[in-house]
Amino acid sequence: MKDGYRFVILGQGSAAFAAAIKANDLGIKTAMIGGNATRGTVIGGTCVNVGCMPSKNLITVGTVFYHAVNNSFEGIKYDKSELNFKKIIKQKDKLVRKFRKEKYADVIKNLENVTYVEGRGKFISKNKVGVGNRILKGEKFLVAVGARANVIPVQGLERGDYLTNEEALNLKELPKSMCVIGARALGLEFAQMYAHFGTKVTVLQRSERILPESEPEISEALRNYLEGEEITIYTGVKIGNVDKKGEKKLINFKVGNKTKIIECEQLLFATGRKPNTDNLGLNKVDVKTDDKGFIVINNEMQTSASDVYAAGDCTGEPMLETLAAKEGAIAVENAFTNKKRKINLKEVPSAVFTYPEVASVGLTDAEAIVEGIRCTCGVLPLELVPKAHIIGDTRGLVKLVVDKETKKIQGVHILAPHAADIIHEGTLAVKFGLTVDDIIDTVHVFPTLSEAIKLAAQSFYKDVSKLSCCTE
Repeated sequence: MKDGYRFVILGQGSAAFAAAIKANDLGIKTAMIGGNATRGTVIGGTCVNVGCMPSKNLITVGTVFYHAVNNSFEGIKYDKSELNFKKIIKQKDKLVRKFRKEKYADVIKNLENVTYVEGRGKFISKNKVGVGNRILKGEKFLVAVGARANVIPVQGLERGDYLTNEEALNLKELPKSMCVIGARALGLEFAQMYAHFGTKVTVLQRSERILPESEPEISEALRNYLEGEEITIYTGVKIGNVDKKGEKKLINFKVGNKTKIIECEQLLFATGRKPNTDNLGLNKVDVKTDDKGFIVINNEMQTSASDVYAAGDCTGEPMLETLAAKEGAIAVENAFTNKKRKINLKEVPSAVFTYPEVASVGLTDAEAIVEGIRCTCGVLPLELVPKAHIIGDTRGLVKLVVDKETKKIQGVHILAPHAADIIHEGTLAVKFGLTVDDIIDTVHVFPTLSEAIKLAAQSFYKDVSKLSCCTE
């Protein structure tokens, strides 16, 4: 059976859906082929099924549970509360089902120009994709098949007795102990989440600091906060092998010249992601990939094949749902309207949903120096923000990376409660070339945590610890 379309999308996640919606708006006859190599994903892709939605829900539950007892208010004292882990998982599953239906399954049904085809697609020629016993013919194509967990090779893992983020979201019982290998966003989020639930957690990181791409001040401070919550963290680690002792896992590793062994109930790998580009037949359309299999694209989402575009996690870092969606929509516009829209990654914010959260946009101090920018940096401790004292949590900081000559803000980096909600003022500052004076001249609501960005801007001129509230 052969079907003809102007546009064929391979994938069913954020990038694919944004592309389908944009194509529908433009009146383009489109086929979306659902299905990819990520275990556990159905319509909606990674984010709604095994990514952002379920993980942030469980992180929120863990934060509420932990801080109910460990709060900083003198007049509140709770007895040790109880956590029903099975009920928490059931509630998470209900949330996922709701959003999968309302935001994806129902949405695709209402796109009159888009046909959803269930199954995994594969290029069989430059203008044809096979799906089961069907052949879909297209004029232009979008590859948006996402990525899946990448488990680094470790001796003893051949039994497969370990977790990725997918299994860690669906455990039937709360483990008493867990070892997390990897201390970037995913690893730290899951480590703290399970620690808040009551699991004894150990984190192993190959580099010399956690969140190695973040500002060092943020990495150091967050490590101190996590260790203050009794999470054990080792950095500069070299993993040796994994073994078993009854139902327990044994992880052998080295830190410097010292050999150590961790014994735990569950072992979670948070060691990056790999693209779902295998078995796609990309060679049939001359689409180039890098040495890790990620699809190579230009800043207009176009691959090495002029009629094939790619978007989302299968194109590599940064792997963010909102960025994937923007890329998918831009790919459609560039393919069919010749607008030649581009992505500027410096304007894209990202976040780590630990508590306190980490959020960043723009250049780090080190990146600015590499680009030849004469920069000056200001670091504001959160204890100088009145709202932090009001909510009883002064942990964190704000760092501004500023061009010394123009005073334009090149980067904003925040460690604070709700940093992911605060970062958007910084995003606009970077996107539109605002200066520290522009931020100072903007009236902010008092008392708020977002006022921290204004105080950080003021700190370039004054000692803000000696100012009254709201002083310009």
